[in-house]
Amino acid sequence: MLIVPSIRSSAALLGAALSVAIGSAAKAQGADSTSAGARRTRAPISIGNYPRVDGVRLNFRDRRLDRVRGINATIWQPHEPATGAVTGLALGLPLTGAGEIHGLALGMLGASASGTIRGIAIGGIGVGSGGGVRGLAIGGIGVGSGGDLEGIAIGGIGAGSGGNATGLVVGGIGAGLGGKLRGIAIGGIGVGAAGGVSGLSIGGIGVGTGGDLTGIMLAGIGAGAGGNVTGLTVSGIGAGAGGTMRGIGIAGIGIGAPKLVGGYLAPTVGALDAHAIVIAPVLFRIEKGGSFRGGSLSAVNYVRGTQRGVSIGLVNYARSLHGVQIGVLNIIADQTSHPFLPIVNWGGGR
Repeated sequence: MLIVPSIRSSAALLGAALSVAIGSAAKAQGADSTSAGARRTRAPISIGNYPRVDGVRLNFRDRRLDRVRGINATIWQPHEPATGAVTGLALGLPLTGAGEIHGLALGMLGASASGTIRGIAIGGIGVGSGGGVRGLAIGGIGVGSGGDLEGIAIGGIGAGSGGNATGLVVGGIGAGLGGKLRGIAIGGIGVGAAGGVSGLSIGGIGVGTGGDLTGIMLAGIGAGAGGNVTGLTVSGIGAGAGGTMRGIGIAGIGIGAPKLVGGYLAPTVGALDAHAIVIAPVLFRIEKGGSFRGGSLSAVNYVRGTQRGVSIGLVNYARSLHGVQIGVLNIIADQTSHPFLPIVNWGGGR
């Protein structure tokens, strides 16, 4: 007879305690963060939307955060604009964010900062920063930054930045930068940077930039730059530059640039000027008024300018020759004594 009332009394007390706790949390969540009480630093455990905490802070969704030194655990991303700095652990169950995050950011779905993330950031879907990312960032779908990326950025689909990137950038589909890339970039489909690429770039389909490409470029279909290309370029179909290609180039179909310097292997190779060793099984071509210095091996060597060196092929043509042609038909356009000869032709030019 005494046991039943005791159980009922305990249940009532437990219910009352839970009501008080929930009411306190709700009151804290809606607390005015501009009040003097709210602005003081709380420690070691705080529940609710208190702006300054040293220790562990638990909140549903942040608004006007000042700083947390310790652990900031939230359920949802902060109200815009995201403010404040978290130094330590920013934990998202499933989302978290702040103005700045220094340390470790973990979000079951995602982690973000309106400013800079420094340290390690991992998001089940993604990691994003309006300012920049410095350290290690991993996103199940993507990693993105409005500023610079410094360190390692890995996105299941893509990784990119509106600024520059220094380090390792990997995107399951692509890696793209609004600025310049220095380091290693790998994209399942492609790698691109508006400002230039320096280092190792690997694109399943292509590697490209509006600036210069420097280093090693490996592309399944094509590699190209609006500026110069310097280093080793290997492409399944084609490689080209708006400026000078300097180094070694290998392509499945063609290579072309206004100027080529180095060694090149492709079925077709073309330039305005070339100082190179060229192996082009189908066609090697120098445009009208251009020049070629070096050696070429091709079915057709077609130099519509000045050639200094050796050409070996079935048909060799040079507007002006300072060197030797070896082939079935050898033509020197400005040669008067022997403009057409089989097997071998030579000239001192004019």
